[in-house]
Parts: sequence; structure tokens; C-alpha cells
Amino acid sequence: MKNNIAKRPELLAPAGSPETLRAAVQAGADAVYMGAGKFSARAYAKNFDGEALAQAICYARENGVAVHLAVNTLMTDRELDEALQLVGHAHHLGVAAFIVQDIGLAARIRREFPSAVLHASTQMTARSPDDVQMLQKLGFCRVVMARELTREALKKIAANTAMELEVFVHGALCSSYSGQCLISSFIGGRSANRGKCAQPCRLTYKQNGKQGVLLSLKDLCLIDYVGELTQMGVASLKIEGRMKGEDYVRTVVKAYRNALDGNPLTAKQREKLLGVFNRGGYTDGYFTGSKKDMYMQNLKNPYDTQNKKRERSHGR
Repeated sequence: MKNNIAKRPELLAPAGSPETLRAAVQAGADAVYMGAGKFSARAYAKNFDGEALAQAICYARENGVAVHLAVNTLMTDRELDEALQLVGHAHHLGVAAFIVQDIGLAARIRREFPSAVLHASTQMTARSPDDVQMLQKLGFCRVVMARELTREALKKIAANTAMELEVFVHGALCSSYSGQCLISSFIGGRSANRGKCAQPCRLTYKQNGKQGVLLSLKDLCLIDYVGELTQMGVASLKIEGRMKGEDYVRTVVKAYRNALDGNPLTAKQREKLLGVFNRGGYTDGYFTGSKKDMYMQNLKNPYDTQNKKRERSHGR
């Protein structure tokens, strides 16, 4: 159980490249999450390998920012030894935590690197107090909650565990539950659980004479609920976007930094936050339980012309 004193959550930002790492640090992130060249659920981000990983960790730590390394794909038995070599190397460099989805990898890390801190990936679909308690028994210190939870579900979980809870507050939403999607794998052999999702849900489809982006959700935005999440006892507010550009990362991190510091957004700051990039607008539907306006069904194309230009500039 948590005590009744609300501690300000960590602000966790995406770092998919050296440029976005710098943007996140300079904008006020408390921590960043990144991937190495392999075993990351964002295989097409620039990511960090070899000396680049060492430099990134050094830069972040020199600026008082923790690094969480995403080793969060599902793995074959033959890959485990290589993944453990990466974990051992990163642990030696000073990575604060490892984000893991594969239970087998988690067990090996606990056995071979007992001082390593494990965070359970959102793709482990933790959505109840029982789920969180099970993950705690498996050696995890923090759980990245399923993005589909309501405020009531999050409150119940937070009130019934001493585990750290991490909650996504901004960015892309997957059309499937907790990112456990097989469409990309079935259509093109690119598995989302192996970091290679082709995002077929963002395409235009036809159904019963209706044409549009029928599967794609709008982007998540919980900027107005930062205080409520803080009062719940959530440990970390996570921004999605390892495939996004530095302008996006800088803008979003600054806005949430202001909110966490108790400074209401000005109209200009809000306009910039909501305009930097989105898929047909924003939604808080899962959190509030009002889901009627979450999908982009009114659009004939995945993005309007302005968003397409932004997406190209952001490396999407």
C-alpha cells in the first residue's frame, strides 16, 4: 500500500536518437528511455549501439537524467545469450532500469544480474492489482500499465500496491490491446512484438460502403490530468515517441514539465503542444471512459497535408 503523501512523478521522455535525447534532457525530463541496435520494440528508430550507447548514457547521467533501456521484444531461445550480453554491458555503463516484455529474459536477468532494476513493459498487459502482484513476485520493481485503463482502474491498482506504476500520458495509441497486435506480422511478416510494426492500422479501409481510417485511434493527451495522476501516487508519466523528431520531443516534454511543476499552460503553450503532431486530434477516452470520439473514422486519408509534412520532418 502507498502512503497518503503524493510524490511528484518522474517525467519519462523518449530518446530515439542523439538529437531527441538532447531535446528531452534540455526540456526538463527526469529520465529517458531508449533502445540499442537490437531487442527494442522500435527497431526503426535510430537507437544507440556500441560507443553511441555509452555516450548517450554518459550525457544523460552528467545532466542528472536516468536512462531506461528498452529490451522489450519477445525473443527466441537462441537470442537470449546475446540479449544478456547487451544487458550486462548497459548495466555496467550505469543504466538505471531495463524495460522487459519477455518473461524468460527477465528470469535470466534476475539470476545473472541481481542488482539490475526491471520494469515490466506495457506489452505485458498489466491491468489489475493481481497482475501487478504477480509481476512483483517475478522480480519487477515497476510496471508500465496497460494504456487502456480508466482512472478508476488505475486508482484501484495504485491503492493496492507498493509497486511503482508508470502511465503513458501522451502520444500514439495502438489499435490493439497493449500493443499485442498480429496484423503487421500476418500481412507483411513484420512483427510488432519484434519491434518491426508496419502500422497497417493507420491505413484507409472500406467497410459496408464506408471508407476511412477505420482502425486508427487518435493520439493520447492527458495534460489536464497530471495533478490527478500525481494524487493517485503514479511514479512515472511516460511520453510516447521514439520515432518522433526533436521538435516534438522538446515541445511535449516542456509542456508536461510545466504541468508537473504546477504551472498552468498558457493558451499559446497549449496550442503548440496540440499542434506539434497528432493523428486526427487527441483523445483521453480510455482514461475518462468516454470512448465515442477516439477513432479517426471521419478521415479519408491517414493524415491531412499539414500532418504529412510534419511527419516527414519528424522521421516517421
